[in-house]
Amino acid sequence: MYKQGKFEIIKKRTLACGIFDITVHCPEIASLANAGQFAQIAADGFFLRRPISICDIDKQGGNIRFVFEVRGKGTERISELNKGDLIDIIAPLGNGFTLLENKKAVCIGGGIGTPPMLSVAYYYGKNAQVISGFRTASLAILQDDFKKAGCDATLCTDDGTAGIHGFVTEPLKARLESGDVPDIIYACGPSPMLKNVVSIAKEYGVKCEVSLEQRMACGVGACLVCACKTVKDGESFLKHVCKDGPVFDGEEVDFS
Repeated sequence: MYKQGKFEIIKKRTLACGIFDITVHCPEIASLANAGQFAQIAADGFFLRRPISICDIDKQGGNIRFVFEVRGKGTERISELNKGDLIDIIAPLGNGFTLLENKKAVCIGGGIGTPPMLSVAYYYGKNAQVISGFRTASLAILQDDFKKAGCDATLCTDDGTAGIHGFVTEPLKARLESGDVPDIIYACGPSPMLKNVVSIAKEYGVKCEVSLEQRMACGVGACLVCACKTVKDGESFLKHVCKDGPVFDGEEVDFS
């Protein structure tokens, strides 16, 4: 079930160059939303809505938080909205993450794939390690939020300007090799990263769920724009990222 409407932006910040953080007061949507779902947001003057992941959910306050990067004229138009403006949203859409009670988790975010990890991090708190990777220190976001959630926050940068110099898979593998194996791994980010995370999880026998980033049009499974390849029992199937995902079992996704 999802809702459509125009809701008030109650907070807006710039987190990094081209990356914006907006909080929307939308009690009807917040009451329905789960970690890993997304919204289709209207950009004034554009026919197609833009899919943006839900970063955090405040059910008690009735708020939804979005952290997104400007990647074209549509998201640029959305970024021009300010506190007090109304934003046109259809949400919550898609299937979210499977959250396990009283278990340990590792949440992995790559670049702008990091925001969907925040609501998962708040669920697990001190039982979660969040590993996030960025090209450089100036693009690193949400580190204070992960610490506020009580998580062990591990930062990686490709150029070594902050945190660990290297990829997110390195601290993941180090943890698994140490014997401190989590019950589940969550990941969102570029396909090469997801492919490597899934491979490592499979090697150590850990359940893994991934959130796919994909271009979308309708957001509700009526078109074929966001089709992705999946595998089950050795057979290949096409599924919709918007309707069947964006979260999938890692072993189900065909990254070839």
